[in-house]
Amino acid sequence: MGRTRYVKTGTSDSLWTLPGSALRAVFREGYGKTDLRADLLAGMVVGVVALPLSMAMAIAVGVPPQLGLYTAIVAGVVTPLLGGSRFQVTGPTAAFIVVLAPVLVRFGLAGLLIAGVMAGGVLLAMGLLRLGKLIQFVPYPVTTGFTAGIGTVIAVLQLKDFLGLAPASAPDHFVERVIVLFRARGTFNPAELGVGLFTLAILIVLPRYTKRVPAPLVALPLAAIVAVLLPQLHVATIATRFSTLVDGVLVRGIPRLPPLPVLPWKLPGPGGQPLVLTLQTFRQLAPAAIAIALLGAIESLLSAVVADAMAGTKHDPDAELIALGAGNILCPFFSGIACTGAIARTATGIRYGSRSPIATLVHAVVILLCILLLAPWIGYLPMTSLAALLMLVAWNMSEAKHFVHVLKVAPKSDVAVLVTCYLLTVFFDMVVAVTAGMILASFLFMHRMAETSSGQLMQEDHPVLKRQKLPREVMLYTVNGPLFFGAAETAMAAFNVVGVQPKVLILDLSAVPAMDVTGLVALESALARLHQQNVLTIIAGARAQPSHVLRKAGVNEEPGKIAFSETLDDAAVLAARHLH
Repeated sequence: MGRTRYVKTGTSDSLWTLPGSALRAVFREGYGKTDLRADLLAGMVVGVVALPLSMAMAIAVGVPPQLGLYTAIVAGVVTPLLGGSRFQVTGPTAAFIVVLAPVLVRFGLAGLLIAGVMAGGVLLAMGLLRLGKLIQFVPYPVTTGFTAGIGTVIAVLQLKDFLGLAPASAPDHFVERVIVLFRARGTFNPAELGVGLFTLAILIVLPRYTKRVPAPLVALPLAAIVAVLLPQLHVATIATRFSTLVDGVLVRGIPRLPPLPVLPWKLPGPGGQPLVLTLQTFRQLAPAAIAIALLGAIESLLSAVVADAMAGTKHDPDAELIALGAGNILCPFFSGIACTGAIARTATGIRYGSRSPIATLVHAVVILLCILLLAPWIGYLPMTSLAALLMLVAWNMSEAKHFVHVLKVAPKSDVAVLVTCYLLTVFFDMVVAVTAGMILASFLFMHRMAETSSGQLMQEDHPVLKRQKLPREVMLYTVNGPLFFGAAETAMAAFNVVGVQPKVLILDLSAVPAMDVTGLVALESALARLHQQNVLTIIAGARAQPSHVLRKAGVNEEPGKIAFSETLDDAAVLAARHLH
């Protein structure tokens, strides 16, 4: 899509320049009528695609479908105005289902929305602290493992509506939910399955023939027509499943109301009872809030990266986190659930010609108009069709081909991280999975760093020395690789096995790109031991970062103790002078 376009970033920028960096960049480059027409068309298409998805996400969490629509509207207005990506479409996504559904069961709607506000605060802090680029350090096996696990959980949870089951309860853990669904197998409705399979077939087959028309725009209306024309099938729809009391009147399906301001803590809590806001409540909600924030940050920034690859742009990750934080703080005050960047909707916007964040604003307006004008018709959508849509989303999210490919070709350590994250996500939750995965990946990283870092002790000849050989009283110790924790002891180990005590030891750090405090302590211990043995240590070829660490620690030249040189040849000359 043309030459690469950048959103200005950099640590020298003021924090006040972060919000809205993408929108400002678009207007700086020039925004004309052609761009506006393209954004209007793309925004209308994305709005139509986002409408059923937003409802399906809300229903899967366990809240009324209009709450998903309110989320898409509020987030669709806030995040493009403040964000750092030109094409990001923000709203409720499938990844949040496994996190939000247990919170709703334990704390009610009030607790769910308050957790969203807390998550927004965490995201806002991450953006202000410029932590956006740190997301790239999450290992690929970790993200692949928990996204595949989330996809598995979502797909299994859709069996309830896809098969027309009527379970007796809705536990907040995966294994218990599977057991409850199995016990409800006697309530299976073949008609629900038939309509669901009909929807799923269109969703899968239509994109193979044409991508000009979004598949949900065809599949869901056709399924609704089948349900209306064949009432004897008794297929559950949004109108038969959900109802809302508006001014004392019971409205079935989606009420014709825009997002209205509410106080989240005034909404029903556990068991429909009021939620008491105490310090203990916030403590109990904190793990869920952190999980929402981390998952939202990862998915949103991954979506921005995908958009960059498709459109040849570059996003500002810190501005994106600030926008996402603001969106998650504001959504609950309009009955909206947690939101994040949606990869499928973002990619749809780009494919249909999106030029700027204005397309995302248009998508929010389209959803609002659908609520106000088409709410009664939306109520005819079958629940099994929305379940089929979510099952397809879960399949795409799991990236089964990539999962199997990693299992086949990756080292055993990476496979262990992948499988661990997957199983923990399915049988426990995402917080446990990501925490355990990051810890396991960190230990494996330290082990690999220790393998790559080494030390070599030699005398007389050295391939780098050009002008002279080393005297017998001089030893050369070469360190290869970074002196990080986990690797420092391995790199300095040969100091403990020196047989003959030299008078001068040249410590070659030219192959050490970086050093942390663990490497510094190991090096200081070696220098102290050599000083006690009256051995002069010449540190040769230290690079900028290790030199800065040494200077900051007070490791300076001391006659007869420590000397510095830029090259090994200079160090050999210094050693000869000391001996004579």
